[in-house]
Amino acid sequence: MPIRFPESFVFGASTAAYQIEGAAQTDGRGEGIWDRYSHTPGKIHQGDTGDIACDHYHRFEEDLDLAQAASMTAYRFSINWARVLPDGVGRVNEAGLAFYDRLVDACIARGLEPWVCFYHWDYSQVLQDQGGWANRASVDWFLELVQLVTNHLKDRVTDWCLFNEPTIFTSLGYLLGQHAPGLKDPAAYGAAVHHVSLATADGVRLVRRLAPGAKVGTVLSINGVQPASTSPEDMAASALADAIMNRAFLDPIFKGTYPDEIGAMVTPFIRDGDMDRLKADLDFLGINHYTRSKIAAKPASVSADGATAGGGMGFVPPPAGTPVTLMGWEIRPEGIYEVIARVYEQYAALPIYITENGGAFPDEMTATGDVLDHDRIGLLTGYLSQIARAIDDGYDVRGYLVWSLLDNFEWGHGYSKRFGLVHVDYESQKRTPKASYQWYRQLAQSRTIAN
Repeated sequence: MPIRFPESFVFGASTAAYQIEGAAQTDGRGEGIWDRYSHTPGKIHQGDTGDIACDHYHRFEEDLDLAQAASMTAYRFSINWARVLPDGVGRVNEAGLAFYDRLVDACIARGLEPWVCFYHWDYSQVLQDQGGWANRASVDWFLELVQLVTNHLKDRVTDWCLFNEPTIFTSLGYLLGQHAPGLKDPAAYGAAVHHVSLATADGVRLVRRLAPGAKVGTVLSINGVQPASTSPEDMAASALADAIMNRAFLDPIFKGTYPDEIGAMVTPFIRDGDMDRLKADLDFLGINHYTRSKIAAKPASVSADGATAGGGMGFVPPPAGTPVTLMGWEIRPEGIYEVIARVYEQYAALPIYITENGGAFPDEMTATGDVLDHDRIGLLTGYLSQIARAIDDGYDVRGYLVWSLLDNFEWGHGYSKRFGLVHVDYESQKRTPKASYQWYRQLAQSRTIAN
């Protein structure tokens, strides 16, 4: 039997400002932490930067044409903080706001619902120099960004996401030192988690006040975490990993508490009244899901230099023969069903959108100029089939935004990992739809996966 999605189900794509926009010093844009970090020798694969990326700043019309031609009906993008507030707060860069005006208008003209994410990792460097998310003032700094952007776009935008993957940018940026700003500081990490949690809840309330009728949510990375064995040490390490990777923001958003495993890092930064502010009344939750991790107390393989910084936990690579992506991530479609069920059973029965899912593959171009990424089609088929299963079982999953529309700057991996439905030649900026693009277009048109 073919697998069919409801008529109301949304098919679209997600992107992020720093990963695709380029134009890093154009039209008054300020410096962000990923500008500084990527220009620091040794931080990014082959010294790549997002200075040009996909040049989406100048080519967004072409890119949105591709989304429209694939029969997508939603496009999620993020705001580059330093593009609209070059000094982090205060002075507004009207040229930066005008870019997002053009982007939103171009989406609407193509039948694409614009989904605006206020923060996808590109913090203002000016504010980072004052401590970034480790500074309690960061809550108010972020709310200034939210107020500016909401007031400017609320006449055309109804779908808002506060953050993208706060577990990732807090842990990799402040605890493990693998992403900008590159800190390995448990205290800074604890402060960042608390301040981002406050900013999430306060941000939801602010958008709802400024734009009545808007749909306001946030986007969390939720992946499977499994102990490598049943030993008490591995079980404890796995619980810590799950706290850092999943529960650090699920718990405050839905329960108004923090996981016990990270409590000692967060508690010093909690002030009177804070815990009453933590719960966020979301209209929807965006879930980004890619894989699962097996965790050991003493890792069989240390995939990052921060294995001990997280308290002695380490990632155990999948066994030989396990299907994996080019990132080394296990391909396990049933995992997406499991995280949807987990949110419903442990947290809240609210509307869910899958706001990122996909995989990196070699994506080599043939002599005839084709990219036959059948591995990606297989991955997408598997995960989307499990999403359809979740819908059939009564979970309110309303849409799927693939990661990503375009190949792009994959953070520490630079341009060496391709996730897009559309191939980008970074030298010429030529866009070439891959086989997966054609597959996704057929899915969006027919709402059906042939079984």
